[in-house]
Amino acid sequence: MQWVKVVGLGVGAAALLGLGIILGHFAIPKGAEQPASSTSDPQDLDLEILKTVMEQLDASRIQENLRELARQPHLASSPRDEALVQLLLQRWRDQVSGLDSARTVEYEVLLSFPSPERPNLVEVVGPDGAVRHSYLPKEENVTGEQEGPDVVQPYAAYAPPGTPQGFLVYANHGTEDDFKYLQDQGINLQGTIALTRYGVAGRGAKAVNAARHGVAGVLVYTDPGDINDGRSLPNETFPYSWGLPPSGVERGSYHEYFGDPVTPYLPAHPSSFRLNWDNASGFPPIPAQPISFQHAEDLLCNLQGPRAPESWQGALSCEYQLGPGFKQGGKFTEDSQVKVSVHNLLVLRNSSNVLGIIRGAVEPDRYVVYGNHRDSWVHGAVDPSSGTAVLLEISRVLGTLLKKGTWRPRRSIMFASWGAEEFGLIGSTEFTEEFFSKLQERTVAYINVDISVFANATLRGQGTPPVQNVIFSAAKEISSPGPSGLTIYDNWIRYINRSSPVYGVIPSIGTLGAGSDYAPFVHFLGISSMDLAYTYDRSKTSARIYPTYHTAFDTLEYVEKFVDPDFSSHQAVARVAGSVLLRLSDSFFLPLKVSDYSETLQSFLQAAQQDLSALLEQHSISLGPLVTAVEKFEAAATGLGQRISDLQKGSPDPLQVRMVNDQLMLLERAFLNPRAFPEERYYSHVLWAPRTGSVATFPGLANACSRANNTNLGSEEWAEVHRQLSIVVAALEGAADTLRPVDDL
Repeated sequence: MQWVKVVGLGVGAAALLGLGIILGHFAIPKGAEQPASSTSDPQDLDLEILKTVMEQLDASRIQENLRELARQPHLASSPRDEALVQLLLQRWRDQVSGLDSARTVEYEVLLSFPSPERPNLVEVVGPDGAVRHSYLPKEENVTGEQEGPDVVQPYAAYAPPGTPQGFLVYANHGTEDDFKYLQDQGINLQGTIALTRYGVAGRGAKAVNAARHGVAGVLVYTDPGDINDGRSLPNETFPYSWGLPPSGVERGSYHEYFGDPVTPYLPAHPSSFRLNWDNASGFPPIPAQPISFQHAEDLLCNLQGPRAPESWQGALSCEYQLGPGFKQGGKFTEDSQVKVSVHNLLVLRNSSNVLGIIRGAVEPDRYVVYGNHRDSWVHGAVDPSSGTAVLLEISRVLGTLLKKGTWRPRRSIMFASWGAEEFGLIGSTEFTEEFFSKLQERTVAYINVDISVFANATLRGQGTPPVQNVIFSAAKEISSPGPSGLTIYDNWIRYINRSSPVYGVIPSIGTLGAGSDYAPFVHFLGISSMDLAYTYDRSKTSARIYPTYHTAFDTLEYVEKFVDPDFSSHQAVARVAGSVLLRLSDSFFLPLKVSDYSETLQSFLQAAQQDLSALLEQHSISLGPLVTAVEKFEAAATGLGQRISDLQKGSPDPLQVRMVNDQLMLLERAFLNPRAFPEERYYSHVLWAPRTGSVATFPGLANACSRANNTNLGSEEWAEVHRQLSIVVAALEGAADTLRPVDDL
């Protein structure tokens, strides 16, 4: 056994090893045996264990998991959601394949639901108020799974109740520019109802933009041109293809921020301070309701007014016009208006995170966190249960090895099933708020697998630059599904690639926004994070996401027929994620490569020099300090890489390794400035905050320059530009200091 071997090295070696062990939150039970390792370094990644895990991850077991998970709808805080909490606890406490421990962390959070007594409605009414046509947002029962008491009516979560009525206008994607265009066309938006399509602008942003221009209510639909490659007939869509049926409606949260809406920066415990619901920010200012493209076609194809621009045209069976109001001789009279009745309710509900723990053998106070959310809008076979099915299979394989006594990781592993993600990343955000200090001090990396399989063409990886190395290392060692004979890495290059000045042509790693539970880890805590999934061939579809997203058609049958019939793509994601997890938890030196940040920094710097330098000089603001700061970072990153290489050639003591690993782990924290973006809740990372400016550079600088562009010399806006530049420079210099030798004080 590994522990016996270490003891056998003698008291002196044991004392030396002890220098590298700082006991953390998770302790190893007394008497726990540690497994043998077949690698040259008994503390390093065991390639035989890695091979065993890859072989044992079973596609059929993932399919069985998904069958159970997607059997019934499991909306956050529903009885079925709570039943899945118990299922996870049962699996992770199993005597044969369970983990060291499993527990729940519960929060009391503010959720939003449609009224069961008063369904939301969209009606066409006459001047006398008489209803001329009524649309109940409800999906057709195509497969027998779209009806039932647990299938929640399509709605816009957190949209306020109300019954606005007005002439209908078409506002494309509902961006600020879209509404400005309508106004420039002489269209009076005051008191109108805006019909918008999903995409480009966020859900809540559509309502915010609309209200700013006097619109009274918003309807949102999914255009078949954006999701179905133009196909819209019932026999062209599910269950005959993967396309969204005409009655499909995308549910979603319209709250602008993530986390519990009324306990920002505080864990949502019953005793916590709560904002007044009426005064809490981030809620849509006007009623909003999603509808199907079947119903949208009825409304849009009867609009009058100017023809919409070519870029605003979709795939419904008519030429899109702007309104306001309906055309003469159409289905509705010219004086007809649209009335939107929203009866959503705000409710405090308990929602649970489930945590499964494997304690580390050598560094129990260093955590590798692997997370996936559990709740879905309806059955959620793809979102999120494809990810949960993979999570359960990885934890089963590792748990079995653990219970047999053949393996225990160097560092602790924390599996997490987050609650209430669909309402705005609530479970993960509350967790990071409650355990902020512990997680920030001890977490090595966060692995997110939300939707594990969008489709079956290629791997898709997103993450901060240091994780690129470990994802690539895993992908190079695993065969791609199908007959190609390629590795997942080589198959990935065929679909999504970029030219790197350092590495040549490599797969392209996407950046992390706020689309899933990685957001609080990277933006709030500054933890190196990634998101892994299999996805579709972009050359064969223009779909912005898989077509049945957030609808009642996201079912097991949909996955088995069209997404991944043999579950080989699920297995591929399990293998990549499992390999990444083992590499991060077992490798002697953390496989994070901080020098990979240099390409991002150089790209941002070049964009600033090319597009902003002349403008900044007019206001006596120099990019010189930024150039120097980038150079300092690159030199420090190169130096750390060389020190690690030198240590790997020798026989370093564990304390030396611990020190450089901490530098690798803590780099991302150096980019945090909690006062950089006071208007952006939770966003502290100065490199990855939301960018509204058009220049692809450091977001704070880009945004400030965009706001200051047409203001006078010496204005507050230009002062903010200088402040944002200084914030970036300070962050880069702090990051460089983090990477320099620790005795360089």
